[in-house]
Amino acid sequence: MASDRLPPYRDATQPVEVRVRDLLSRMTLEEKAAQMAQIERRVASPDTLTGLPVGSVLSAGGSGPAERASARQWADMVDRMQRWALASRLGIPILYGIDAVHGHNNIYGATIFPHNVGLGATRDSDLARRIGEATALEVRATGIHWTFAPCVAVCRDVRWGRCYECFSEDTEIVRTMTSIVSGLQGPPPQDHFPGHPYLAGRKNVIACAKHFVGDGGTHKGINEGNTICTYNELEEIHMKPYLDCLAQGVSTIMASYTSWNGSPLHSNYHLITDVLKGKLGFKGFVVSDWEGIDRLCHPQGSNYRYCVLASINAGIDMIMVPFNYQKFLEDLIFLVESGRISTSRIDDAVERILRVKFVSGLFEHPFSDSSLLDVIGCEEHRLLAREAVRKSVVLLKNGKDKKKPLLPLDKKARRILVAGSHADDIGNQCGGWSITWHGDSGRITIGTTILEAIREATANETEVIYEQSPSEATFSNQDYSYAVVVIGEEPYAEFLGDRTTLDIPFGGADVVSLVASRVPTVLVLISGRPLYLEPSLLEKIDALVAAWLPGTEAGGIADVLFGDHDFEGVLPVTWFKSVDQLPMNVGHPAYDPLFPLGYGLKMNLEKTK
Repeated sequence: MASDRLPPYRDATQPVEVRVRDLLSRMTLEEKAAQMAQIERRVASPDTLTGLPVGSVLSAGGSGPAERASARQWADMVDRMQRWALASRLGIPILYGIDAVHGHNNIYGATIFPHNVGLGATRDSDLARRIGEATALEVRATGIHWTFAPCVAVCRDVRWGRCYECFSEDTEIVRTMTSIVSGLQGPPPQDHFPGHPYLAGRKNVIACAKHFVGDGGTHKGINEGNTICTYNELEEIHMKPYLDCLAQGVSTIMASYTSWNGSPLHSNYHLITDVLKGKLGFKGFVVSDWEGIDRLCHPQGSNYRYCVLASINAGIDMIMVPFNYQKFLEDLIFLVESGRISTSRIDDAVERILRVKFVSGLFEHPFSDSSLLDVIGCEEHRLLAREAVRKSVVLLKNGKDKKKPLLPLDKKARRILVAGSHADDIGNQCGGWSITWHGDSGRITIGTTILEAIREATANETEVIYEQSPSEATFSNQDYSYAVVVIGEEPYAEFLGDRTTLDIPFGGADVVSLVASRVPTVLVLISGRPLYLEPSLLEKIDALVAAWLPGTEAGGIADVLFGDHDFEGVLPVTWFKSVDQLPMNVGHPAYDPLFPLGYGLKMNLEKTK
């Protein structure tokens, strides 16, 4: 048989652990060290992938083969790099990774789903799983194997710039939504052993639970800050979602930039090795965050050899370098040869990386599947995104008098006003991690804006007037039946979103006040978290809708505004009255919110029909 002539690691009929041990036994120290490096695609070359091949390549937010590159261009780029890696001495394929955190959000024309905070408002675990499946298909269509998702942080302070990446402030809600892992990787069989990596097949992608652990609980919500709590609190609040991810065979876990009681997670042996790998039995690999080890010294990266030493000995297996590849290899090899990092630690890290590569079928199917190219932004996925949007939107107020609700809106009204900075802006409604790292305003990708959705939903005889920044002249000799004002936050990511004040940007409150003092008004708020709502503003508006960051398919917002579907979403986080109350979570002894966790109204459409 041909398989008899193959080395065991090349033989797909052999057990994974046999293949791992065989390949490891054939590797030099230099080859092992290279497998522990992940580099950014801009420094990937035949030298870095053929001579001494790295373990992984990634695309940072906005880093692609070309502006508005097609799925084919992406797949061709990844395949080209894979050919370089396969031409190396041992032919070990690379894993290609990307931040597909709400759909394949770096790819022009892909379906962008609501950010996690919106999905948390649905409480729908099956919806999360289906979104994972759709995302996996679109990622695989571009030849990519690995997404740095999901974020399973529990956001305890909405001042944090990554609040929208979290499903909820409530641990149990986050646990419910970890079903997205089974969507991304495929549901493991019943006899699957928790903690062992799993991938169903070529239409699934390797998932990455992040950021281990406690990143949602930092003091004052400061990004990359310090989480101050007991171990029991860390375990009960922040660690439990990882148990659900491990039960679903999550293959990789990313370490957090944050610290726990002053100890950086990237060098925390107790949490990474004793707890995650030991107590919880994780057999996949732990990857650092972007230049995460550099932050272990000050100034950042100034004592890089120490950063390598501390992170590898703590139990991190793959380092997201992403540019300092040669320095990383030099220091890692020196530390092993000098005895400061043991060969057993190196072997453990490489075993874990190879295990994931074998489990994922990468040796048998290293290249992209061209039959998937057409799934990018396909109608089926856009309809799923629209469903997710309408299920995520939360109705917080409906009528100054509850007996006289404004919603559902009349589709056949003679003339309506649509206003605000976010009414006709795909970029604003997608938020951060959309086409670029931090996102951007404007027509950044293909999709339906809220204005376009309103025009599609209303009757042909309805006149829809759009004024981004209305003035007194907007109302001169006009008779509007009602107004829809859409305002909110500008796109941001990570520390760019840290805010001590959470007022509505761009003078949005003034726009609402101007319109609502003249016309019955529904305020649609586009944001990654609750924002401060002045009591006087709340009194002026007739209806209030929290739409979070809905992504490309705003038709789901029109679906509920006009009563084609009732509101289903409920708050995934507490809505504060004043920022002075923060942090404030359900169960807090002084819990006095504007709207509590789980709040959400319905229009009771069955009574109105």
